Amino acid sequence: MSLSVDVFLREGDGFELLDMPPGCNDQAGFESWRTTVWGSDAVRSLGARFFPRLDRHDVEVEPDEVAAFLEECALIRANLPLIAASTAGEKTLAEHGHVLGRDLDNIVGAAERALRAGGGVIIW
Repeated sequence: MSLSVDVFLREGDGFELLDMPPGCNDQAGFESWRTTVWGSDAVRSLGARFFPRLDRHDVEVEPDEVAAFLEECALIRANLPLIAASTAGEKTLAEHGHVLGRDLDNIVGAAERALRAGGGVIIW
């Protein structure tokens, strides 16, 4: 299983997922990354508050939180070598860093689309 990232618009008590634009990817990591990467001690040590929530449940970033979420994504990006080194597991550091960066790009892309649409981001 894989984690996915999508953009949503609130509708009453629920939400509507926006269609994925052509050329975009919704992959946000492997299911195991809830704890081994996004909820890892390395990510927590940076003071991240959105990503570590994935270790307990899906994460919904509300529309008014998207700018702060993008700041957290920038923090993760700036520390990608540290995170990759501490969470690589069986993959080589280069392989893991590449996949981690690619999936972070997908998350950032969704957050940027959410910001433009006035929506939120869900990682699930």
